[in-house]
This record gives sequence, structure tokens and C-alpha cells, in this order.
Amino acid sequence: MSLKYRRVLLKLSGEALSAPDGILDGEFMTKVCATVKKCADMGAQIAIVIGGGNIWRGRQGISIERSRSDGMGMLATLINSIAVQDTLIKCGLDAHVMSPLQVQRLAETYSPEQARAYLEGGSAVIFACGTGNPYFSTDTGAMLRALEIEADIVLCAKNIDGVYDDDPKKNPNAKRFSRISYAEVLERDLKVIDNTAACMGNDNGMGMLCFALKDPENICRALMGEDVGTVVHPESK
Repeated sequence: MSLKYRRVLLKLSGEALSAPDGILDGEFMTKVCATVKKCADMGAQIAIVIGGGNIWRGRQGISIERSRSDGMGMLATLINSIAVQDTLIKCGLDAHVMSPLQVQRLAETYSPEQARAYLEGGSAVIFACGTGNPYFSTDTGAMLRALEIEADIVLCAKNIDGVYDDDPKKNPNAKRFSRISYAEVLERDLKVIDNTAACMGNDNGMGMLCFALKDPENICRALMGEDVGTVVHPESK
């Protein structure tokens, strides 16, 4: 089996890792991490960003000032990152959590140079706490980190198997795209990722592949270039 992409930024949805009755589904998380280990054994270099929506999303109906609420969201991603780090290590893959926020006992201070060194040395790297700033989503954080580590592509694993022209949960006739440009995603307001992340990907030539995490083996299939979702590409390509 040959890899189409060698260094990737894997964006995991926090909700996709959650249990119906809890914050995290340990059994499913182990399956995901075992698949990441399998991909690493194939020669892939994998950096990970995990959303925090399974713990905290927005202000959730509570009157909390936006920047503080976003800070809570950053901490939620740190909780998920530590859980995935622990699971990856138990699966046999060395993993480092890095954060732009100073949380020395829980994560290393983020450095793109150190992150690339870890990846080249065969370790996984998990980027927690987004960009470290309020008003930026983990989508934007993932795109930024992908650019900084010089990833080949962003692999966006969610609860849905690609990009559709309408909400497939509400419209059974919704069409899934095999390829679509960032420009069309923005024009159609498809909400695949936030607009800032889409603009960053388009302006800097960073493609993205959106696919379903329901079957963790899709991570390997995506790395090998199989048709498992929707490729979102810069307008010039």
C-alpha cells in the first residue's frame, strides 16, 4: 500500500469522538488511535487537531463574555488532546501535545520547528487550544498549523461523509460533491469549515479532504488517495 499524502493534519470532530451518554467514547477513540498508529507504521507523519464541541460549544445559552467562552473552548480541546495522546501512547505511538497557551504540566509550548522534528522522528503531534486567541475556531487553528508544519493536506474527519449541496439530514436528495473549490464552498455558504479557514486554505494552496470518521479505516483510505469523501481545493487548482 502506497501513501498519496505523507505529512497530514488530521482534524477530528470532538462530537465524533463523544459517547451518547458521556464526553468521550473510549472504545471508539481507541479504534481511531489504532488506525492512526497503523498509518504511522505505513510511513505517514500525522499531526492532529481536535475540536472541543463535545465539552463546550459557544456560550451554550449561558451569558458568558465571548473571549472567556472561547477560552473555555480552548481548554476543552486540551482535555480531548490529552485523552487522545494517552490513547495513542497505549496503542504504541509516541505522541506530544503542544499548545500556544502556557500549560507546562499538561502540554509543551507550541513551536512549528519542534513539531516538524517530532513528526520526522516518527511521533504524532496533537495541537491543542486552537490558535491561542479568541474569535478563531479550531478549523482556523487546524488550517494554520497545517500550513506551519508544511502538511500535504488537511484531512477533516467528521460525522458526515463529505460536502453536500444541502443538509443531507434534512434533504434526502442532497448531492455529495467529489470535488469542490473553496470559492464555491464560500459562495454557496456550505458551512464545511468557517470562512476564515476556507480563505486561508484557498490563499495558501492547502487542500482539504472531508470524510466520515464513523469508519476509522477511512483515515488510511484518505492517506492513500482513495475516494472516501470530498476534496476541497484552492481555486487555482
